[in-house]
Amino acid sequence: MTRLKSSLSVLLLLLVSVAGTAQQKYYTTEQLPDLIQCMPAPPDSLSYGFAYDIMRYQWGKTQRQDSVRADIAKRDAVWSYEALFAEFAGTFGLTITEASTPSIWRVMTRSLSTTDQMRVAPKAFYHRRRPFEVFHEPMLTGEEAALSGEGSYPSGHTMRGWTAALLLSEVNPAAADTLFARAWMYGESRVIAGAHWQSDVDATRSAAAIGYAYLHNSEEFLADMALAKDEFRRVAAASGEQGREHFVSLTEAVPDAILEIRYFGTYNFVGDRIDGYLAPTALLTREAAAALKAVSDDLMKQGYRLKIYDAYRPQRAVDHFVRWAADVKDTRMKKPFYPNLNKKVLFKQEYIMEKSGHTRGSTVDLTIFDMATGKEVDMGGTFDWFGPESHPDYCGNPDTGEYKPLRKGGLTEQQFRNRLILRKAMLRHGFKPLSTEWWHFTLAEEPFPDTFFNFPVR
Repeated sequence: MTRLKSSLSVLLLLLVSVAGTAQQKYYTTEQLPDLIQCMPAPPDSLSYGFAYDIMRYQWGKTQRQDSVRADIAKRDAVWSYEALFAEFAGTFGLTITEASTPSIWRVMTRSLSTTDQMRVAPKAFYHRRRPFEVFHEPMLTGEEAALSGEGSYPSGHTMRGWTAALLLSEVNPAAADTLFARAWMYGESRVIAGAHWQSDVDATRSAAAIGYAYLHNSEEFLADMALAKDEFRRVAAASGEQGREHFVSLTEAVPDAILEIRYFGTYNFVGDRIDGYLAPTALLTREAAAALKAVSDDLMKQGYRLKIYDAYRPQRAVDHFVRWAADVKDTRMKKPFYPNLNKKVLFKQEYIMEKSGHTRGSTVDLTIFDMATGKEVDMGGTFDWFGPESHPDYCGNPDTGEYKPLRKGGLTEQQFRNRLILRKAMLRHGFKPLSTEWWHFTLAEEPFPDTFFNFPVR
């Protein structure tokens, strides 16, 4: 009798557990659209579609040579909600956790656990071999043991990434463009890893849209989504300007400075307005702004005004740079900013990085304006020029002031000394230079050396 009671207790606990798990989904597998009926079969091995798949597989292998893009692909391979949400947090505008955003967490995890079910049947039905199995080559992400023998069509990761973008853009429509840009990269990461063919990824975006649309037939989903939207408005209102109280506008703090905020416009190395720049203004921490005011006063006495290109830069803007750098085909602005460099090396040579000192709020990019001539001072190079010509020690020693002309080309002595006018004034008032950019300076005693802010420039 005791044994029977024990068995019944275990069975009851198991049933409760199963019921609890089922309640986490809006629909069962049987209730969802059948992707085998919705989607076409993957390309035949003798088709033009498969030839394109092979070309894209080779393209993915070239992307592995870019260390930053390869790292992104490795992060995108991690199969967990926490990892997925962490990748989308910067573009979404909030960190998504069960503790800090429970309503958003709930609708995201319930939705994804629901739509995840849709990929199982077509994977088993088509049982398509994955690229690394066909070519007998190692994957970037070391997933061979886990994925061998599992169907390639459709892509589970792409299903999650694209569905996540659809859901998050419904919660925060203002971030839709950057969310889908990140989701597009998320799918391409599976091609780069060698886990999926391009046709797997392409078809899965449509599959994700099918699942997302079907969720809207659920009253539970609609109720959860309404709570998520309300939570986003409340939390964003409270944290969207987090840290903003430590910053001041340079228009007010340094009224003599001229502003030419390149990332608010399109004349920059990307060729588009950069995410997070909502106004053509410049912000700095109070401490950095006070030091810059002293620089301005110093240079005004010498007949110069400061001209500001950039100051505080939100993390979402840096994320925009990273996405742009990963798209090696977009070279619209190559001629004016990096004519002598292949875009593929921008990460390797650290012209583009996933973190920027600007995001800490005490770094400024600037030049000087000659009040007598009414023109910018000739520095022998433009802001954001990617190349050795931008280095402060190009054609001389900036610490000693010694000019060293090149045999052909290079800076004139006057251009070299013009750079020193700005550099010396910045150093006199507490800023430190960067070894690769004559226009870039950071407050030596910056107040937030370990904090990367993300509120927009407005």
